[in-house]
Amino acid sequence: MGVTRQKHAKKIMGFYKHSFQFREPFQVLLDGTFCQAALRNKIQIREQLPGYLGGAAQLCTTRCVIKELESLGKALYGAKLIAQRFEVRNCSHHKDPVSGSTCLLSMIEDGNPHHFFIATQDQDLSNKVKKKPGVPLLFIIQNTMVLDKPSPKSLAFVQKLQTNQLVPEYQKQSIVELKEKEGLAKQEGEKRRKRKRAGGPNPLSCLKKKKKTQEGQEPSAQKKKRRKRKRNR
Repeated sequence: MGVTRQKHAKKIMGFYKHSFQFREPFQVLLDGTFCQAALRNKIQIREQLPGYLGGAAQLCTTRCVIKELESLGKALYGAKLIAQRFEVRNCSHHKDPVSGSTCLLSMIEDGNPHHFFIATQDQDLSNKVKKKPGVPLLFIIQNTMVLDKPSPKSLAFVQKLQTNQLVPEYQKQSIVELKEKEGLAKQEGEKRRKRKRAGGPNPLSCLKKKKKTQEGQEPSAQKKKRRKRKRNR
């Protein structure tokens, strides 16, 4: 099962690397529920996650997640200690902290420009993450970490990108200008002209027709000369 799970993760990581330009070190945002599940199942996140993802990983969280764990008291004291070991990413809630799930969602707005993974056990948060393309989702099940398969939103985004439907107009114009600068547009025009010339009549067929007409006229000319000779006699 370990080998199968590793192949599964490698395939999914290939998708995100190729389609959304994810690169090492992978940025993994964890919430309190994931830390609590790791503690309960005795999972060493820092040691096991890089091997599972197939590359270096930076584990991080936010101030809102730590504040939320502190407010929940002794029940999640161990999860709070785990979260405090990770790097703290700046969020936009310095003065007014929000819930951990709300904060993590704000970190992946505008197309997830920082290429964050989201690690959570919160089902509601997971469903909201799946509605955003290009956000890998991690969770813990049966004492193991699992990288969820790409969501339908991510698959649809990649399909549209491949059909050139998501290329902005200004980028299309820049592509045209680049082609003109490199002389590619002229080459394409010359190819089209050559195709039109190739469709004309075959000059050899015209020559054959002329020969036939000349051959056909020769007997009539000879007949006229013979008639003139007879008259002269």
